[in-house]
Amino acid sequence: QVQLVESGGGLVQSGGSLRLSCAASGRTANINDMAWYRQAPGKQRELVAGISRGGSTKYADSVKGRFTISRDNAKNTVALQMNSLEPEDTAVYYCNAQVLFSRSYWGQGTQVTVSS
Repeated sequence: QVQLVESGGGLVQSGGSLRLSCAASGRTANINDMAWYRQAPGKQRELVAGISRGGSTKYADSVKGRFTISRDNAKNTVALQMNSLEPEDTAVYYCNAQVLFSRSYWGQGTQVTVSS
């Protein structure tokens, strides 16, 4: 089992910044890819950014150039630095960890609200 705990959400004005963090615990040795997803009201959950154990990254087109994902394998953490936030970024953000040859795990989510 892997437990994921997110932190760092909140309310910010348009153009502002927030940093989300996710700490993994439990059976973390085989965690492979980690990612951030988000779900806005009435919309499907979508991938925001992902990072492999080796550090390769991918981003949704809507956040490229504004968000940066990073991870610390030694500390079992993944972070999402969000700059130039827009009201459209308002959503619940979820941390995800994919365990090699097994299932993926989700955090409980953290609310990000961007006011115009």
